[in-house]
Amino acid sequence: MASSFTQDDLIRFIYKETNAAETIAIAEALQSDPDLYGCYDELMRAFMEIPSVQFRPSDQAINNILGYSRQIAL
Repeated sequence: MASSFTQDDLIRFIYKETNAAETIAIAEALQSDPDLYGCYDELMRAFMEIPSVQFRPSDQAINNILGYSRQIAL
């Protein structure tokens, strides 16, 4: 059974940005559509990898910004 849900719908579902009716409809579609579930599984695996990314600038980058700030300070 082909689903009318898009990859964008699945991303919204993963991030819990769907309303109650959409959430129920997507959850039911995932149970009955293996292709849709495959796409969901791939997106969910990518989503699970996001927290392992480091979002902290290096000390050198911070020092460069602070040095530039000191140079232009009045």
